[in-house]
Amino acid sequence: MNGIFDTAVNAFRVESIRKRLLYTFMILGIFMLGGLVPVPGIDGDKFTTLIRQWGQLGSIMDIISGGGLYHASILSMGVSPYINASIIIQLLTVVIPKLEDLSKEGESGRKKMDKITRYSAIGLALVQASLFCYSTRTALNGTLPTWLNAGVVVASFTAGAAIVVFLGEKINDKGIGNGVSMIIFAGIVTRLPDMVKTLYAKSVDVSTKIDNPVLGTIVGILVFVLVAVISVAIIVFVLYVQNAERRIPVQYSKKVIGRQQRGGNKDYIPLKVNMSGVMPVIFAMSLLAIPNIVVTLFLSNSTNKVAMWFKQSFTGSPWYYVIYFLLIIAFTFFYTAINFHPIEIANNITKNGGMINGIRSGKPTTDFIKTTAYRLNWMEAIFLVLVCIVPTIIGIISGFQNVWFAGTSVLILTGVANDLIVQVEGELEVRSPKGFLEDLTIKTGRR
Repeated sequence: MNGIFDTAVNAFRVESIRKRLLYTFMILGIFMLGGLVPVPGIDGDKFTTLIRQWGQLGSIMDIISGGGLYHASILSMGVSPYINASIIIQLLTVVIPKLEDLSKEGESGRKKMDKITRYSAIGLALVQASLFCYSTRTALNGTLPTWLNAGVVVASFTAGAAIVVFLGEKINDKGIGNGVSMIIFAGIVTRLPDMVKTLYAKSVDVSTKIDNPVLGTIVGILVFVLVAVISVAIIVFVLYVQNAERRIPVQYSKKVIGRQQRGGNKDYIPLKVNMSGVMPVIFAMSLLAIPNIVVTLFLSNSTNKVAMWFKQSFTGSPWYYVIYFLLIIAFTFFYTAINFHPIEIANNITKNGGMINGIRSGKPTTDFIKTTAYRLNWMEAIFLVLVCIVPTIIGIISGFQNVWFAGTSVLILTGVANDLIVQVEGELEVRSPKGFLEDLTIKTGRR
């Protein structure tokens, strides 16, 4: 904890980092203020009630939106359209050669891909806003004709999604951290007081069910403390796994340049256990929301057997969690496959005269790195499933599903906060004197 505090203090001492941090906080502040602007032409209370009736779907979409969906604000859709567009574009990159070529063109190709993703996100936002308006049409209360009122609502939701994309990109350009993740992070942080209040209310409810007032008070306090301790333990576990890494030792050959001998040192390749971070979970949640939306909008009142099966399967049933489990595993391997490049790592080792102990250079090195990463993917997938699904199931069984500070929320919070700290420390390493850097390394325990 002291290391994190020291990192924050030292970051604000460096002017360039301080400006980037303050800029990030300013953008997040604008996002939070935008979440208070209501959509014109819609009854906020009725809209929130209808969204809460969606159950698991409403909860998932509220998390993805950064907590803005339940407030019927212009930013209700949050980063959901952008995430869905990112998934679609990344999937199309595998099958469309032109997109694949763009992804390999370096910085210029990345900018073009970002532009395609941005426009795709706006298109998806328009579709999603139309579905939102249709599914909550009973909440429309504007003085305009119904069709015009609906158009204003759709335009407001779509414009809000475009604003969120703009704010996220501004964080990427001039701030610190990943813009999309930071926006979700900010939305979840604002919900923490409500989660504590809900936990307190649940504890009081448990205590009132016991006839003896003194015993009931003690039981209520124990329930509150027990859930809090378990939540802290989960946070510690998540942080430990997120910082864990598999180090592949590399031996570099000696080189004689003039009269000096260079190289001959040992190093390692750090492969993080949680290589994909929280993105597989966000992707799985976004994709799983699509059939939920279809069921909620078009099959909610149907008595057809197929429709009934869909409703039961995508509203918190065992099938729902089985599909969620499989999607997390699939996206863990998919995200690593498109972002981790063992061939480039192997080539860099060879170019610098390095060699993994007991492994020949070239294809054997590539295969070894790929196999190691593949095994870590299984550990990462199991970790994500344990953190996201198990606490939810325990919460449903115990009746505390709405107060568990665990699962997806804690994974996003710890992942984003941890990445932010690592990025700030990286900035400090670049800008700090050697002595200050060594002192910082000793205090934080990071390298």
